[in-house]
Amino acid sequence: MSKNKIQFQKGLSLPEFSKNYGTEEQCLEALLKLRWPEGFECPKCQCKAYCRLKRRALFQCNACRNQVSITAGTIYHSTKLPLTKWFLATYLMTQSKSGISQLELARQLGVSSNTGAMVYHKLAQVMMERDSYKPLSGNVEIDDAYWGGKKKGKRGRGSENKTPFIAAVEKSADNHPIHIKLSVVSGFKKEELKQWSSKHLASGTIAVSDGLRCFTAIEEAGFEHKVVIVGNSKDPKKLAPFNWVNTILGNLKSALSGIYHKLSSAHLPRHLATFQYRFNRRFVLGDMINRLIFVSLRTLPMPARLLKLEDYHW
Repeated sequence: MSKNKIQFQKGLSLPEFSKNYGTEEQCLEALLKLRWPEGFECPKCQCKAYCRLKRRALFQCNACRNQVSITAGTIYHSTKLPLTKWFLATYLMTQSKSGISQLELARQLGVSSNTGAMVYHKLAQVMMERDSYKPLSGNVEIDDAYWGGKKKGKRGRGSENKTPFIAAVEKSADNHPIHIKLSVVSGFKKEELKQWSSKHLASGTIAVSDGLRCFTAIEEAGFEHKVVIVGNSKDPKKLAPFNWVNTILGNLKSALSGIYHKLSSAHLPRHLATFQYRFNRRFVLGDMINRLIFVSLRTLPMPARLLKLEDYHW
């Protein structure tokens, strides 16, 4: 039996990572290349000639004397954390299949739990924003899903104790999963599904769902929609149209349950985004660090008040 090429990817080993990004200067040089691939350009006058200040980590334009921080206006804006710790956090959040918790991230970085949560959620925000602009296409399996703790009251659909989210899987011509979407919604209502479809499905997409009434909104949004009634059946033949979305949901819930004891509904979208981001780029494991840093440099600052970290309970 041949090896799974995705599972047995080389990736980037910890010694290789330390060799490439072990010092502050190496990380700064990497940021410089990723922020300005064609060389420095002053945001004020577009001049390409510059000098670097010795006492402060700033770039000064030779023409207009404008001073620019390489992290200004990015997800790293005003950070006091060394770049080496940001790069290590990026490594830890991209190279593990199951991901890492904020507390474990804090331990690995050698920072406080609050700082670990801040770093985690900022990078998770980058992941979430990046994938929000990429719609699914072709043949897509869609299902309703829920996340929540075990509490008294109604269970399953309509439960007040669970957070609803949409799980969708884009498949290749040979019926293999390519990309996924995990989107938290306020509820499974027609109008919400119609808005979700318009934003996350590309023209020509063929969506397959079960008989939940709200999914008829996919067709109303202008997409081909096929309904497969499954009910409570465990017949593999009846469940076949949803094999991949069920597999993804199983892997997701195993991964999150293995890392977290409890997840806040306010932060669930970013937790789902980290799993989604890694899955969608699982073919390029070794390049995922550069990809995430590149996008981080193009993501607007996110202070704690916008991340709602003041509401975080450990």
